[in-house]
Amino acid sequence: MAFDGIMLQAISGELQNLKGSRIDKIYEPNKNCIIIGMYLAGKNYALQININSKDYGVFLTNYSKPNPYVAPNFCMVLRKYLIGLRIKNFVTSHLERILTIELEGFDDVDDIISYKLIIELMGKHCNILLVDENDKIIDCIRHIYPVEDDNLSDLKVKTRSLFPHCIYKYPMIEKLDFLEIKDYQILSDSETLTLDLLAKVISDKWNGISRLFIENAIEVLGIRDITSDSLKKLFEYIESAVLNSNFEFKIFTDKNDELKDFTIIPVVEKDEEVFSLNYALDEFLYKKESVESLKIYRNSLLKLVLEVLKQYKKRLYHMQEKLKECDDMEKYRIYGELITANLYQIENRNVKEISVENYYEENKLITIMLDERYSPSENAKRFYKKYHKLKNTLEIVSAQKEETMKDLDYLESIIYELENCNSLNDLSVIFEEISENQIFEDKLKNIKKKNDKKQKNNKKKTNLSSFNPIKYEIDGYTIFVGRNNTENDKLTMKFANKTDIWFHTKDIHGSHVILKIENNKIPEKETLVKVAEIAAYHSKGKNSSHVPVDYCEVKYVKKPNGAKPGMVIYSHNNTLYVDGGIGTSNK
Repeated sequence: MAFDGIMLQAISGELQNLKGSRIDKIYEPNKNCIIIGMYLAGKNYALQININSKDYGVFLTNYSKPNPYVAPNFCMVLRKYLIGLRIKNFVTSHLERILTIELEGFDDVDDIISYKLIIELMGKHCNILLVDENDKIIDCIRHIYPVEDDNLSDLKVKTRSLFPHCIYKYPMIEKLDFLEIKDYQILSDSETLTLDLLAKVISDKWNGISRLFIENAIEVLGIRDITSDSLKKLFEYIESAVLNSNFEFKIFTDKNDELKDFTIIPVVEKDEEVFSLNYALDEFLYKKESVESLKIYRNSLLKLVLEVLKQYKKRLYHMQEKLKECDDMEKYRIYGELITANLYQIENRNVKEISVENYYEENKLITIMLDERYSPSENAKRFYKKYHKLKNTLEIVSAQKEETMKDLDYLESIIYELENCNSLNDLSVIFEEISENQIFEDKLKNIKKKNDKKQKNNKKKTNLSSFNPIKYEIDGYTIFVGRNNTENDKLTMKFANKTDIWFHTKDIHGSHVILKIENNKIPEKETLVKVAEIAAYHSKGKNSSHVPVDYCEVKYVKKPNGAKPGMVIYSHNNTLYVDGGIGTSNK
């Protein structure tokens, strides 16, 4: 995380424009976040304070967060003391990652009162403290109590005591202050220093300068080796950043183009947006948090579905084993018939085996193993009984297998949808779908249900907002693509007209695709191929080069009673074979 002292100082520089603003709202969405609402010159602003050990920072935000029904204790304390006060100043010191917000106002008898909100952004030691004018802590979001240990010599305790009523002490700075000591000669005297270690050494020696900032500076300056000139050049760059007030926000991504980290670059020209750095950081962290939340939510749903899929595969395996036993069903019927037909010439005594003529195979002799405990006639009855039992098993298990295969197919479709989800709203729709399906009943029974009123409100919102199919315009036609099973049903069974054309990959999980037909216009073959390519692209066959896509008029698409979401049957169809990856060119 590159939210270092330089970044905090730059953010604080922009926040100076909010001096005099009045605090009118305070929220605590979660244990690692405080949002302070401010009002100044007819505009509302929201200052977000993150103390998460990974993504900490303080900045103005344009995004709201859901809040708990009951405000946490620290939030209530802040509301009690700070609502109605005005911001006097934003203070940083020595490039330390500590921001002090000085506030003042009037009490009930119009006497001036002063408080300070101290924000410590130091990784796992992040904290937010409210102190009075005498630096006595009123409360803090994380309490740290003194450590009593007989092994600590002279009672030297490295951790500070941070809890109500104790005096706030500034953390001990163990690194060099760049504003006081910026002599690069400290580094040039080292013989073991290499370019790879340069960023780490500077970050370890000087306070408030992150390794990523130095690494980026080395790249920007084009430094290839360590010399007195290159170190002088680098330290001049750092000094310009420390003393500068204009910056450009730079984002780093990983090999999958996902947001990874950020830093700032000092520039000469000032951005027209007063809070450009604040909102750039806000946008970065919001997108990163959204991606991470999406991954966590999707992985939790995938885990749920995969567990159910594993159960059904195990169930299918046992069914197939039972069906294998039914392969000998006819053999037992024949044994019973042959014994019954030859009873007149079989001795009525218990034997291990008998040999009789098999009239099913040109009267060839066949040896039938018997149970010595029973007579031949009783063995014949037992063979018949076993035959009828296996016959019933075959009928019942075959029907169960067919139903299980449908369930497995449905589960595979859910997995496909989850793997292709790009928003939390889409995941919420899928969760709503599976929560209403009996397949997942056992897995979901331990999940706490929200109150009925909230469920109804959420359901109404979902019904109104969940139908938002992907839209394409091709050759003057409009094409709609469903994003999940629920949307596929709505798209095909409710939204589409009977004369519209329905597309779907043959025997491959994918989205329903509707080609809208206006004024009975007949599409050309080239258009049908393009739409089929879109259907292939929005399916599991997207990476294949020869994907079969069925299409027919919507009036020939039916949904059987009791069919699971997204499952339909169709007739009067034709098939096109297209390249699954070409659909991207039609976007």
